[in-house]
Amino acid sequence: MTHFIKVRLIAMVLFAGLSTQALSATFSESASLLSVYRLATTHDMQLSAARHDYLARREAVPQAYAGLLPQLSSGVTWESTRLKRDEPGLARNRSGSVFQANLSQPLFRVDRWFQLEAAEADAQQAELELSAKEQELILTTAQTYFETLRARDLLAVAHAEEAALLRQCEQAEGRLRSGASNITDVLDAQAAFDNSQANRQLAQRKLEEAFEGLYRLTRREYSSIDGITHHLPIQVPEPRDAEAWVKQALQHNLLLQARHFAVASAEHTRRQRKAQYAPTVDAVASYRKGDNDHFGYSNPTDFGRDGYRGNVAQSSLGLELSIPLFSGGMTRSQVREATERLAQSEDEREHQRREVVLNTRNYHRGVNSAVEQVIARRQTIRSSQAAVQANQVGRELGSRNIADVLNAQRQLYSVVREYNQARYDYIIDTLKLKQAAGTLSPTDLQSLSAYLISGYDPEQDFLPPDEQGRS
Repeated sequence: MTHFIKVRLIAMVLFAGLSTQALSATFSESASLLSVYRLATTHDMQLSAARHDYLARREAVPQAYAGLLPQLSSGVTWESTRLKRDEPGLARNRSGSVFQANLSQPLFRVDRWFQLEAAEADAQQAELELSAKEQELILTTAQTYFETLRARDLLAVAHAEEAALLRQCEQAEGRLRSGASNITDVLDAQAAFDNSQANRQLAQRKLEEAFEGLYRLTRREYSSIDGITHHLPIQVPEPRDAEAWVKQALQHNLLLQARHFAVASAEHTRRQRKAQYAPTVDAVASYRKGDNDHFGYSNPTDFGRDGYRGNVAQSSLGLELSIPLFSGGMTRSQVREATERLAQSEDEREHQRREVVLNTRNYHRGVNSAVEQVIARRQTIRSSQAAVQANQVGRELGSRNIADVLNAQRQLYSVVREYNQARYDYIIDTLKLKQAAGTLSPTDLQSLSAYLISGYDPEQDFLPPDEQGRS
C-alpha cells in the first residue's frame, strides 16, 4: 500500500473519531486544531478542485480502454423512391426499410495501447497530486492555526510590556514630584511607553488578521482557540543527518512522484503518435435485412426469382487492413509536439527534484536552528528577568538610571518574543520537513493536539511556567 493511500485512510479514521467533537466546534466560538482541520477539508476550494480534477482525469483510462474493445452499431433506413422513364405512363414508386448492424473488433492497434498506458500514468499522476493537495491542506491548517497562536502570544507580550512601561512612567512621575528624579527620566519613560502602545496596536491588528485566516479556512468565526503548552518536546529531527531526509524525500515526496508519472505519460503519448505510422487491422462483421430494392441490386432475378421484391438478409465477416500513407503532415507534427512535451515533463521533473532537495535541507536546518533557539532563548529569559530586577534595585540605590531599567525591560520582552517565535517556527518547520519527505499525515496534527489546552491564558501563558510571575 502506497504512502498516500495510508494517509487518506488515516484521515478517514481520524475524522470518524472526531466527528462529535468537530461538530460541536462548528457551532461554537472556540476551536481546536483538529476541528479546524476537519472544517478545512470541507471548505477548502483548492482541495475540492483537485478532487474533481482527479475524478475527471481517471475517466481517461476507460475511455482509452474502450478503443480496444468491440464497437457495435445498428440503424434503420427508410426510403421512398419514385422511378420515371421518358416513355409516358412508365413511373413506379418504391418504398421500404433496411435494418443494419455493424460489429468491429480492433486486432492490431498499437497506438491505442500506448494511449491506454498514457491514460493510466496520467491517472496515477492525478491521484498523487490530489494526495499532495491533502498534505498541503494539513500544513496550511497547522500554519494558519499556529500563526494565530503566535499572533496571540505576541499581543500578550505587547500587553505585558505596555503595562510594565506604564508602571515605569508612573514611578518616574512620582520620583519627579518627590524630587528624586528629573524630567528626562519622565520623558524617557513616556517615550518607551508610547512606543509600546504602538507595538501593541500593531500586534492587535496582526491577531485580527490571523483570525481572518482561520475564517477563510473554515468559514467559521472564532473568539479563542486552544493554546500550545510549553511542555511540547523540542527535539532535533531523527535521523539527524540531513542527507538521510533528502534520500527519503527523493523516494516519497508526492509531487516528485507525480512528476515521474507525468514523464511516463508523456513518453507513452510520444509512442502513440509514432504508432500512427503503423498499419491497423480490424475484424469486421455486418448484417443487413430489408427490401431487395434497397440493397442496390441491379438484377431483378437475384436469388433465382424474377422480379423478387420481398425482404432480403445479408451478412458478412472479414478483416480490414488500413495502411496510413499521407495525412498532410499531421502525424509528423504530432510526433514533434509529443517529443517537446516529453522534454518539458523531464525538465519539470528535474526542477521538482531540485526543489525537493533544497527545501528538505532548508527545513532540516530550520528545525535544528529552532531547537537551539528555543533552548537559548528560554535561558536568556531567565537572565533578562534577573537583569531587570538588578537594574530596578540599582536604580533604587542610585547606581542605575531610568534608561538602564527601560533598556533591560525592552530586552526582556524582545527575548520573550524571540522565544515564542522560535517555538512556533519549530512546529511549522517540523511539519514542512515531513511534507517534503512525504510522511506528513493527519496523525501529526493529532500528536500536536495532545499539547494543546483549552484553558490557555495568553496574558500569562506566553511565558514558560517556571518564569511566570517574575516579569
